[in-house]
This record gives sequence, C-alpha cells and structure tokens, in this order.
Amino acid sequence: MCATHSSQAFQTHPFQTDDSRLTPIHAKVLAGQRLDFDDALALYRTGDILAVGWMANSVRERMHGDKTYFNVNRHINPTNVCVAACRLCAFGHKKDTPGAYTMALEEAFETAASGYTEAVTEFHIVGGLHPDLPFQYFLDLCSGLKQRFPQVHLKAFTMVEVAYLSRRAKLSILETLQQLKAAGVDSLPGGGAEIFSDRVRHIICDHKIDGGEWLQTAKLAHQIGLKSNATMLYGHVENDEDRVDHLMKLRALQDETGGFQTFIPLAFHPDNTPLQHLPKTTGMLDIKQIAVSRLVLDNFPHIKSYWQMMTAKIAQISLRFGADDMDGTVIEEKIYHDAGATTPQGMRREELQRLIRAAGREPIERDTLYRPVTRTETSVTVAV
Repeated sequence: MCATHSSQAFQTHPFQTDDSRLTPIHAKVLAGQRLDFDDALALYRTGDILAVGWMANSVRERMHGDKTYFNVNRHINPTNVCVAACRLCAFGHKKDTPGAYTMALEEAFETAASGYTEAVTEFHIVGGLHPDLPFQYFLDLCSGLKQRFPQVHLKAFTMVEVAYLSRRAKLSILETLQQLKAAGVDSLPGGGAEIFSDRVRHIICDHKIDGGEWLQTAKLAHQIGLKSNATMLYGHVENDEDRVDHLMKLRALQDETGGFQTFIPLAFHPDNTPLQHLPKTTGMLDIKQIAVSRLVLDNFPHIKSYWQMMTAKIAQISLRFGADDMDGTVIEEKIYHDAGATTPQGMRREELQRLIRAAGREPIERDTLYRPVTRTETSVTVAV
C-alpha cells in the first residue's frame, strides 16, 4: 500500500479507546482546540498508547502530511571541560583529568573539514562550560568557521553556554547573543533545558542556570532574530507533572516569540553518570513522549525523533506517533555516546531516507531553517 493510502486508512479508522479520560481530549484534538494541563497529564497517565498515537498522528498529518524531514549535519564539540558537575552528564570533565580535551581553533577547523562535504548544510556546536577559555575563543571559532564554510549554517551554543559566556565576558546575555550573531551564529540548539522544575534541577543539574533563566535566554535570542530549538530530558527523577509543566512553559514562550522551530524529547541515558542506578527509558515511554509533545505543543512547527538516543527503530515508529523530523546524519556525536548510547555515531543520507520510506513516509531533506534542499550530481539548491 502506498504511503498516502496508508495515511488515509489510518485517519479514517474510527477512534477507539477504553480510557474515558481520552474521549474529551479526542474531541478537542479533532476540533483543533488547545489542550490544558489536566489533558496533558491524562495523556501521560493513560495506558492506551495507540489512542494517544492516533491523536498525535492526526495532528502530525494535518500539519505535514507524509513529509518527514532530515538534514546533513556535522557535530562539533570543541571542549568537554566543564565547571558544572551535573549528575545527568557523562560528557563533562574537570580540566587536567583523564579524558578531558579542548580543541585549539585550528583543530576545531580541521575537525569541521574532516567531516565536511558539499552535502553538509549545518554545523551543530555545543560543549562544556570551560573555566579558562575566553569569550573571544568562541567568537573566533564561529567567525573562522564562517570564513572557511560560508554556506554552512552555524547552530551553536545552548542557552546554558550563552549564559555562562555572558558571565565570563561580563556582558549582558543580550550583548553576548548579539556578539555571537555578529561572529556568525545563525541559530541556537535546544539543549540544557533538561526539566524546568526547580526540585528536579537541584537533583540532576544544580550547577546550571535555572529554568526561568533558560527561557529568558531563549526569549532574548528570538527577539534578535535567532531561531532555536527546545528540548526536554525525561526518564530520570521527574514526574508527570514536571513534564507537563515543562511543555506548558515552552508553549507559553512560543506564543510570545514564535522563535522555536523544533521540540526534541531526549531520553535520559544513565550509563556512566552518577545516576546510573536508574533504569533506562522504555520504548513505550519514548513513543508516548513524542506523541504527547505533538499534542500539547500545538504552536511548535516540528517534533523531532532524535534517532541517536531513541534508536533508529523507535524513531521509525515515532513517525506514526507525532514526529515529523528524524534529525540528521550527525557524524561523531559525543555527549550521548559518552552516556552509553549504542547507536551509530553517524548515518548516511541514503540510510536515513531508506528508514523514512520504510515507515511509509516521504523523506524531505532540509536545511536548519526547514527550507527544502534539492540535490543534483553537480549542485545543491536551498529553497528560499
């Protein structure tokens, strides 16, 4: 059966559930009405994953049809030296400890070049909170990459990194963002949001900015024309109320700024962290998180299934549970692999397309701003 017919059959099949809490939610979804806190809580607490998936898929297809987006990108982590000691992290190291590294600028440029082909449209740049690197290092890193790869989009530095750099440079967060933008930063990734709940942050990432500061930094970025993503780390010590609160705060800021492009649920990987006694997330939770995100974040254009953390198989299934993006080819992802992720560190463009088609969806290569990328044997064209 072709993808279009498959989708039509899925949507014309009558909605059924044995959970009475979902019936009024389904009516809202059908009418295009916004879900509230209690609705979101009921979605997390139901055992009827197929009913939740049916609703999320109906929203996903209303917005994107069968299209599933991906990009060809390259991750660059310039340093893993970090002053924070977050219990959720296996990536950060104290300086002068085994495994700690910091790239010289030329080394960072060589790293970018080593994974670069004409197909690459994005450099994704995040790292640790280094106690000694001056702000100028990061400005020079961005301007140097722009000079060498002018056509590549720089998605660089989480809200946590921006806030830290502002303190190091004795600048306001707004001034810091303005200087980064002038140096070549085109947009910001969504990491470091974790869970906004103060109770949870005190346990898992007490050394980071709080949830309010993360949101304020994102707001300022959006106000100067920098788009960003947003994330939520789930599957550790948070509860359902914490997850709903996180989604509601992101939705409220999106109402205000419209600056978020994509929401990316991130499954917690406990291996090699101080929280390694916690169990890993289940496939059921991973899929439900995608679906709930799509239903609650009605003003977010895209929901991403991050295959590096979820595995390619779960990511494929999620394309029927609300996700419309499978991230990119990546190449050498360090942060989640240090925490025990066993997925490949990179994936070929052709393989991503195969996985998307096998899920009955239509692969659409995009750039960071979700403009379609068209390739021929001799050229790459981005629709503007």
